[in-house]
Amino acid sequence: MDLLSNLSLGFATAATAENFLFCLVGVILGTLIGVLPGIGATATIAMLLPITYQFEPVSSLIMLAGIYYGAQYGGSTTAILINMPGESSSAVTAIDGHQMARKGKAGTALAVAALGSFFAGTVATFLVALFALPLSALGLEFGSQENFALMVLGLIASVALAHGSVLKAVAMIVLGLLLGLVGADIFEGTPRFTLGVREFYQGLNFVAIAVGLFGVAEILRKLEGEQDRTVLGTKLGSLWPSREDLRRMVAPMIRGTALGSALGVLPGGGAVLAAFASYTIEKRISKTPEEFGHGALEGVAGPESANNAAAQTSFIPLLTLGIPANPVMGLMFGAMIIQGIVPGPNVASERPELFWGLIASMWIGNLLLILLNLPLIGLWVKLLKVPYRILFPIIMVFSAIGVYSVNSNVYDLYTVAFFGFVGYLLLKLGCEPAPLLLGFVLGPMLEENFRRAMTIGRGDPMTFLNRPISLTLLLLSVAVLLVVLMPQIRRKRDEVFVEGD
Repeated sequence: MDLLSNLSLGFATAATAENFLFCLVGVILGTLIGVLPGIGATATIAMLLPITYQFEPVSSLIMLAGIYYGAQYGGSTTAILINMPGESSSAVTAIDGHQMARKGKAGTALAVAALGSFFAGTVATFLVALFALPLSALGLEFGSQENFALMVLGLIASVALAHGSVLKAVAMIVLGLLLGLVGADIFEGTPRFTLGVREFYQGLNFVAIAVGLFGVAEILRKLEGEQDRTVLGTKLGSLWPSREDLRRMVAPMIRGTALGSALGVLPGGGAVLAAFASYTIEKRISKTPEEFGHGALEGVAGPESANNAAAQTSFIPLLTLGIPANPVMGLMFGAMIIQGIVPGPNVASERPELFWGLIASMWIGNLLLILLNLPLIGLWVKLLKVPYRILFPIIMVFSAIGVYSVNSNVYDLYTVAFFGFVGYLLLKLGCEPAPLLLGFVLGPMLEENFRRAMTIGRGDPMTFLNRPISLTLLLLSVAVLLVVLMPQIRRKRDEVFVEGD
């Protein structure tokens, strides 16, 4: 009964005219930026953070959440029609979705992607509601030792699930942790690493760093190599799958939803990892694996269900434990801090209308997406023809205005420009900026919990091993680290062995 009464409160909050409008704006904007390759949910949410300060907390969070899962929907449109994923999690959809479009089945591919996304989003949101209170209750049992150990596990898991070099991912996290130290000491109040700039005494501006790393850097990269986008599927064909198509898509949707729901909770991977894992599983268990890469419907239904389920369940650790599972959740964390809300287990008890209103809005948003996306496909196709050289400068101007409006501080604009350049260099060097942002977000909390735990333990580091939950989380961290390093150790050992021969 508690769940039903809480959901009733949530729907009463989310269904108000103001919040419904914000949800509608969020999912439409999310679909739009998902359709336009190269912008992405992370960059968009980063650039919109400044204006959310002007809105009610629940309204702004509903809008930002709608942008995130709406972008997962929209990303499949460009993946299918022009073989250029609007979202990184839609890269797998492009493999078979674009081949279906080339065969005149663009409408079917788009419908399969939309239905799979709707089913997965609906089920995953139910899981968020089901596990929210038990995990929040568990989070209330956490002390400084457990919080520190949990954050260590999150950072190590983000390294494990990052793409490319492990060393580069570790370097990005360490850089993020160091940037989080800039400002006044959390216990003594003395300034550190501020370079004598008084404006940095409060720390680096989270919004400015996010806009620079994910907005400006990505725009510079896309402007450098703008591609000619040839849109397929001007004749989309039927937008409703045949009975045979529906039969083939059911099992991949269910498997993708289950897999994405589980992986979405893990720090670092989320929607991208879920989509790739789903595609691998579908191909492996298929009786006709040769169809994959040539227009297999299962190669669209499974990954699209997985990435949308992961997008929804990634809210679980943020809302219940205060730990962001991916860069977008890091931005949502920042949005809550801007609004004066401390993410974590106390949100459910102290702000139940916000907690449950956000969850209920996900059901409303998923319904709006299925009702809006297919009828608006013609509009999205036209928007795909807008040149980046026109679109991106406009976005950058409004981003600069938004960042400056938060604190009216010109140093925030310098921060945007600097980290835009840094982010661009990182992308050119093959370094992901996402671990850097996670390190920056978690750094101050990691330091605070470490120093508080050491104070409680009177300087004895064994205080982290004397508590069962803390010990378990640290052992899990070591296990994950060994799993990550083992292939490299084995490869190095084999190289030594070969040289010895």
